[in-house]
Amino acid sequence: MTTAMTERALTGLKVIDLTRVLGGPYCTMILADHGADVIKIEPPQGDEVRDWGPPFLERADGARDASYFLGANRNKRAMTLDLAHEQGRAVLLRLLEDADVLVENFKPGTLEKWNIGQAALAPRFPRLVHCRISGFGADGPFGGLPGYDAVVQAMTGLMTINGRPGEGPLRMGTPVVDLATGLYSAIGILMALQERQRSGRGQFIDMTLHDAGMALLHPAAANYLLNGKRPAATGNAHPNIAPYDTFPTATCEIFIAGGNDGQFRKLCALLERPDIAADPRFATNADRLANRAAMTAALTEALAAHDGEALAERMIRAGIPAGPVRPVDAALESAHARHRGMVAELDGVRTLGTPIKFSRTPGGPHAPPPGFAAHLDEILAEHGYTEAEIAALEAAGAIRRVRRA
Repeated sequence: MTTAMTERALTGLKVIDLTRVLGGPYCTMILADHGADVIKIEPPQGDEVRDWGPPFLERADGARDASYFLGANRNKRAMTLDLAHEQGRAVLLRLLEDADVLVENFKPGTLEKWNIGQAALAPRFPRLVHCRISGFGADGPFGGLPGYDAVVQAMTGLMTINGRPGEGPLRMGTPVVDLATGLYSAIGILMALQERQRSGRGQFIDMTLHDAGMALLHPAAANYLLNGKRPAATGNAHPNIAPYDTFPTATCEIFIAGGNDGQFRKLCALLERPDIAADPRFATNADRLANRAAMTAALTEALAAHDGEALAERMIRAGIPAGPVRPVDAALESAHARHRGMVAELDGVRTLGTPIKFSRTPGGPHAPPPGFAAHLDEILAEHGYTEAEIAALEAAGAIRRVRRA
């Protein structure tokens, strides 16, 4: 269901979004979900993820947009600017006059080359919060180099702690570095806006995929920093907790997260196997880690004849954290996902809902992802451009209505 567009937590906030691909668009979508007016400004060729399909949404004007774009750009208004063009940069500066936030993910040095980098913008717009998202930042050994989610997963160690023992590094199935960078960027922007309430001043936020990837290394980094041992992949099992793993049942796999000794004893009681709980090899979490293979074998035997879905529900209702291992389609169609509004439909486009639930200012999907340049005339008119001026910008090549090939 769609949340009515009433007063939201970020209503009145104006965001200029110069980002493409995922980390930046995901950040600005979070802000847009909660009422910010996000103006997505695409280059003449458009955001390349419009082409990252199939599947595609076929639009009435003959254009098509990939699901990858749809999933990170709802609730925004879209226009184009060629910032390599002097007139395009002039339009951007006018849009920034009353903006609160600028988010961009140009390669460090690009905006500076055009004289619209932080050093040029800060004196002109002292209240502006300028968030730059890049691969590695502007300086340091890898400063200025481009960053990509999977590459950063590899470089930060995330791949080496993913997958099963002995099978080699494995990319995580969701672009966790891009998504985490978007999340951290949104948090940073909100912090800067809060600080601006006190100081009256904006500031620059230097966000990188590298740093966000490193920040996701818990508990692997914490373990290494304490014991000096290189973390390794453990499959579905947890390096610090047992049982914390998937287990087969008669109907499906389930995940059991026995976080403490009491939960382990409850689990054994529910399975009517007090002998497992009484085994001194499994008395404490440290004991179970030391004897993980024997514990896993005992639990696997005890679980083998059960219906997984029913048993997992019995467990969690009894205070034992457990759940069925579901494919994505089953998770999206589950009764609880529907109840929590985690799938919405916007003019025929199905999208995820927001996980942030407010009591007074609900957010979430309210407008479908925009087509290319869908709000170009509307946005320019709001900023004082006449029809003749808009036509002149188009004739000069500073704006486009159709993507450049």
